[in-house]
Amino acid sequence: MRDRWVLVAVAGALSFVAMLDMNIVNVALADISKGLNVPPATAQWAALGYQLPVVALLLPVGRRLDGSGTRPALLAATAGFALCSALAALSPWAAWLIAARIGQGACAAVLFVLMPVLAIRAVRPAARGRAMSVPATLGPLGAVTGPAVGGLLLDHLGWRWIFLVKIPFCLLALAVAWKAMPEDGASRAPGRRALADVLSVAGGLAALLLALTLGSEEAVWFLLAAVAVPPLWWWLRGPGGRPVTGVLRATGLFRAHGAVLALAAGFAATHYVVALHLQWDEGVSATATGLTVLAFPLGMALAGPLGGRLADRYGYRRIAVAGATVTATGLLLLIPLGNGWAPPDVAWRLALAGLGMGLNGGPTQALVMGAAPPDRTATVGSTVQVARSLGFTLGPALATAARALTGAGDGARAGLTLAALAACLAVPLLALPGRPTAAVPERTTDTVST
Repeated sequence: MRDRWVLVAVAGALSFVAMLDMNIVNVALADISKGLNVPPATAQWAALGYQLPVVALLLPVGRRLDGSGTRPALLAATAGFALCSALAALSPWAAWLIAARIGQGACAAVLFVLMPVLAIRAVRPAARGRAMSVPATLGPLGAVTGPAVGGLLLDHLGWRWIFLVKIPFCLLALAVAWKAMPEDGASRAPGRRALADVLSVAGGLAALLLALTLGSEEAVWFLLAAVAVPPLWWWLRGPGGRPVTGVLRATGLFRAHGAVLALAAGFAATHYVVALHLQWDEGVSATATGLTVLAFPLGMALAGPLGGRLADRYGYRRIAVAGATVTATGLLLLIPLGNGWAPPDVAWRLALAGLGMGLNGGPTQALVMGAAPPDRTATVGSTVQVARSLGFTLGPALATAARALTGAGDGARAGLTLAALAACLAVPLLALPGRPTAAVPERTTDTVST
């Protein structure tokens, strides 16, 4: 088998674009509200309309893509994402925009599941660490740079361009994938059972996501989390969910998923707290705040390729633990800053945490995907993305709650403490391998214990 790095590049580019859309719209909500003449609460659904289907559809999509052709699913999702982006940019009214964003989110759910699958299948096992570091690094970079890119487009071109800017990347990825990806079967049409699974998982995860998102502003929304329990419990106990929990138990991947969630929560909480505190409490300019926060993704970008190379040489788990340790150290160093933050003092600590995240991302993804049985890679890819997405949502929600409970003065320290503790939790979760509960292929066992 020859390595097809061009497909790894496609996986990285689409991961960046799909994650960019998670946050790029947030800076434009006020302009969308004015441009479409709707209340701010309605404009907020331009963001939620994307985020909800992404999280809600990941697990059902993963189950459906196991045993289906990767190529037709990737081409359809990429084309659909580009089309919905164009429709969102052309929106004459809010309902049109929200519908286009829901379509974008549904296509993004397919892309999120397929990106690690595409990367791991494109290369030999000896190069998996390097391959997985590409989407694992570029995806979070898209999430972090979204507000900065959105702000530039908003100031110079207007809010509609935040949707148009991604279309050329999608078209390029579509052309490359069409030419480079081999035929690997047809996609399966969903049956009635699959539609029931989609409704139950989508309803439960959507309720959970709304509770975490809106509960940070009004605590009563946290009660919505109770609504998520019955449909998710029904799905987990049924024929749709049992294979998902079964493969995680069989491969001993529950702890690794917990580490992914914990690091994502710490990453998102830190980004939220630092930006808020510098501008609101310290009076730092938006430009200086943006440059300070960019130290984190800069560290990630520098360390990502190195993490993949080290993992291929020294083992996935060892480098993943080292990366989580560096991230936790950087976040712990933020806590003693107290009041009167200076941007340079914050920046080097964020850069250190970013270096750790860069070292951790690819090896952790390779560890998890390499442990998945060959016929369950899409399922495991979807569970990892759910853990990461919930972490990205949980982090800012916990930081906001901490700020509300402790006040503006101590809120930043409380939020950073929560973020650091989450990152510290990821270290033992990764260092202690899970115990498989069933026999798995020899190759899988070796990968898990790397």
